[in-house]
Amino acid sequence: MRTSNTFAILFWAYSSRAKDNLTGICARITVNGKKVNISLKLQVDIRSWDSKRQRAKGNSETSRALNSYLDQVHSQIIKLYQDLKFKGGLITAELIKAEYLGESDNSKTLQNLLEYHKNKTEKTLAICTLRNFSVTQGYLNKYLNNVMNTPDIYLKELDYKFICDFANFLYCFWPKGHPKAMGNNTVMKHIQRFRKIVTLGYHIEWIDRDPFVRWKPTYEKRERLFLTENELSNIET
Repeated sequence: MRTSNTFAILFWAYSSRAKDNLTGICARITVNGKKVNISLKLQVDIRSWDSKRQRAKGNSETSRALNSYLDQVHSQIIKLYQDLKFKGGLITAELIKAEYLGESDNSKTLQNLLEYHKNKTEKTLAICTLRNFSVTQGYLNKYLNNVMNTPDIYLKELDYKFICDFANFLYCFWPKGHPKAMGNNTVMKHIQRFRKIVTLGYHIEWIDRDPFVRWKPTYEKRERLFLTENELSNIET
C-alpha cells in the first residue's frame, strides 16, 4: 500500500514455496525504489490469501487474528518512517528494517551498554576497579528488576528522573551483611560509575543526549581521625 511517491509497504505470501498449502508472509518495504523484505514468521493457507487486498480472506477467527497483526505491523512501519522523516536524516529501506527488527543504534538497551563497557574495560582497568563497576551494575539490575519490574530498558529511556530514582533506591538499600543502609558518599560513587558508563554510550553515539547534564554529585566532608599516642604505640609493638 503506497503512502507517498518514495515509500511503500507490501504484504505478500510466498505462493511458490507453499507446502501443504501453507506458506510464509513477508513485508516488503520500498524507499526511493530500493526494496527490502522482512519475514514476519507467520504462515497462511495460500488458498485463503487475497493478494490484491494483501490480507487473509474470510471472517474466521484465524483470518481476523492474522489481519489484525498485519494492520499492527503496517502501522508500526509507517510510524518508523515518519519518525525518521521527522528527524530529517537519511531514510532508507534498510534503516527502516533495522529499526523494525531492533538492530539499529536507537534500539540499544542498558544491558547492551553494560556489556559493551565490561568488554571494553576488562583488560585496561585494575581488578579492584572492575569489581567496583560490577557491584554498581548489580545494583542497577536490582533496581530494574525490583523497582521497574523489567530486566532491561532502552537507552533512549534514560533521563534525569531515572538517575534520581536510582539514587533514591541506593539511599534506601540495605546491603546484605552491612550494619546500615548506604551512606551519601557511597551512593555518589555508584552514581559516578554509572555516569562513566552512560558517558561512554553518549560518546559512541548510542545515546542522543546526556541524561547527566543537570546532575551534580554532592559529597559529605568528613573529618579524618588521627590515632592517639597509645594507639600508635600499640601498632609499633
